[in-house]
Amino acid sequence: MRRLVVVENTALWPFDLEGAEVVAARDYLIDSRYADLRSATVFNVCRAYRYQSLGYYVSLLAAARGHRPLPSVETLQDVRLASVVRVIAADLDEHVQRVLDRLRSDRFELSVYFGRNLAQRYDQLSRALFDQFPAPFLRASFVLEDRWKLHAIRPIATGEIPENHRDFVMEQARAYFARPRRRKKTRTYRYDLAILYDPNDADAPSDPVAIRRFIRAARELEIDAEVIDRSDHRSIPEFDALFLRETTAVDHHTYRLARRAAAEGLVVVDDPESIVRCTNKVFQAELFARYGIPSPQTVVVHERNVDQVAKLLGFPCVLKRPDSAFSQGVVKVNDETELADSVRAFFTDSQLLVAQRFTPSDFDWRIGVLDGTAIYGCKYHMARGHWQIVKREAGSERRYGRVEALPFDAIPPQAIEIAERAARRIGDGLYGVDLKQVEGRFLVMEVNDNPTIESGEEDAVLGSALYLAIASFFRTRLDARGRRLRS
Repeated sequence: MRRLVVVENTALWPFDLEGAEVVAARDYLIDSRYADLRSATVFNVCRAYRYQSLGYYVSLLAAARGHRPLPSVETLQDVRLASVVRVIAADLDEHVQRVLDRLRSDRFELSVYFGRNLAQRYDQLSRALFDQFPAPFLRASFVLEDRWKLHAIRPIATGEIPENHRDFVMEQARAYFARPRRRKKTRTYRYDLAILYDPNDADAPSDPVAIRRFIRAARELEIDAEVIDRSDHRSIPEFDALFLRETTAVDHHTYRLARRAAAEGLVVVDDPESIVRCTNKVFQAELFARYGIPSPQTVVVHERNVDQVAKLLGFPCVLKRPDSAFSQGVVKVNDETELADSVRAFFTDSQLLVAQRFTPSDFDWRIGVLDGTAIYGCKYHMARGHWQIVKREAGSERRYGRVEALPFDAIPPQAIEIAERAARRIGDGLYGVDLKQVEGRFLVMEVNDNPTIESGEEDAVLGSALYLAIASFFRTRLDARGRRLRS
């Protein structure tokens, strides 16, 4: 993949970088040599990036040509939106307070050069900002009010780099461009897919055998899939798609990598919006109520309505943290005392909780939905002697109920229809919809992003066809993206 440094005036570019071609912005925009390039990484260091400026069009047309612009148009938009900056600032708040605590002024500007800063103590914060707002040169402004806050962040041009920073910037630029590229391929594939996977994650949604089957299925469809981990975040722009096979959370590297990949134009499963929606039970409770998705009687609990929970739901009832997963943060309460104790403990982490009428069952239906259509189904049996599919023993020990995969003709059509309807309200990615069957009715418990797909369990009926279905989704999306870019 060629590396292009696009500047407005090549005569003013101060760095000599091996492995990078310096191109005038106007040449990049109008010269067919660059328009016809099949793949390239475009480092856009124009003087300005405002809407419809030269810098803006470099990033816009780079994306249209299937190149990898840095910064992307999405990043340029993000830095202009106060709401986005506030969300990122909240994610980084703890680190910001720790790093800036010793400053004696009420304002601070941080210069970020390819994710680095001159002062080593600001390096980690610089990398975090670069991961969220990928641009070669950034300047972040912080203000001290009651605590330090990220006030603004913007890409800067080389002309704004202080003279005494130039040697350091050249060193970082050279190091960045000298990074080893991904391995040479022995076979030519049409697309590249990164699979984020941590084999040491106790709750990993796939086992190593399933991961190998995903890779094999992708390669059958001319998609070269390879496993990456969180340390490979800077290689994200070199891929065409990202498939998360780690347990996701909003305040977590999985969300940050998904967001980075989406901003770079990759096809992403799970996409950032699905992670936000699926990892919050309060959101789902409101969504199900609004669209008439059948679910157990639910109360969104806050400090002013705690006393109504018992009256509305009775005992026992189930109390959930909004971001509960794998049976963690979910408790069954049997009386007022247990309810009060659990609510008090949960309120230390969240202002809102979810309480649901207890609906006992021997198993949950799990319907896997991809792009709005069911692709597999199974029963998740409760752990022996327990009311959940996972029973947590002393320490880190866990006991799971049996997984029973079923052919579609053995799954009630109503369960499939309701699962598809619920998943479509979340998005068009890959979801696992959990339902309980109560007196002939199907109730949606939750919609999960990143659903478990393990060898010998969820794939027991479909086998390789399940992996091919997911690989086909990526291929279809990647082909469609290519057609849009060429049209």
